Amino acid sequence: MSDTPKFEVIDRRKYKAEEEQESNQAPAAPPEQAKAEETSGPRLVVPEPAEEPQTPSPGEAAAEDAVELPAAPSAEESREQKTAYDASAQRIEDLVRAQNPAAGAPPPVTFDHLVQQLYVTAMIQLGLMAQEGQRARVDILGARQTVDLLGLLAEKTRGNLSDTEDRTLQSALFEARMAFLELSNMITMQGIQPPQPVPPGKR
Repeated sequence: MSDTPKFEVIDRRKYKAEEEQESNQAPAAPPEQAKAEETSGPRLVVPEPAEEPQTPSPGEAAAEDAVELPAAPSAEESREQKTAYDASAQRIEDLVRAQNPAAGAPPPVTFDHLVQQLYVTAMIQLGLMAQEGQRARVDILGARQTVDLLGLLAEKTRGNLSDTEDRTLQSALFEARMAFLELSNMITMQGIQPPQPVPPGKR
């Protein structure tokens, strides 16, 4: 088993509140120690060895999941974060354009971009496309998950899309499912290996 420490996601708001509470109760640290703590930067959290897992009942498991889920950010927190995110993204864009003045401003992200990204990912996983400089490989289980994501997107956005957006999503979902069906039938029904795309220049 690897001894590499694992990262743990921390609710920063809860951590900050506990830190402020501890600072109010604990005596002030020496100036040298306080300065070292301020400049230490991000910390790697190493979880303590887990105890023997106990199988909780369904009711207890649901209660534990509800307790561990962090509270949703407030409207003010979301607004402040969005403002900071936009400013940071703009600084990155300015740096990129300074290095490449001929490049125009990137197009705004639309719903079509999301659908296209999921569709292309599914095609790559099915071995029907390959990223530039890479050999096509089949990931049938990953492809199924991506196709299911397209289906979930269609289900959750039903009634909230324009006619064009809905047509784009339904077409992508139909084509992705059809490609998955053809490949999965080839694997399960005929009992043969998934086809390996022919590299360019060897046809």
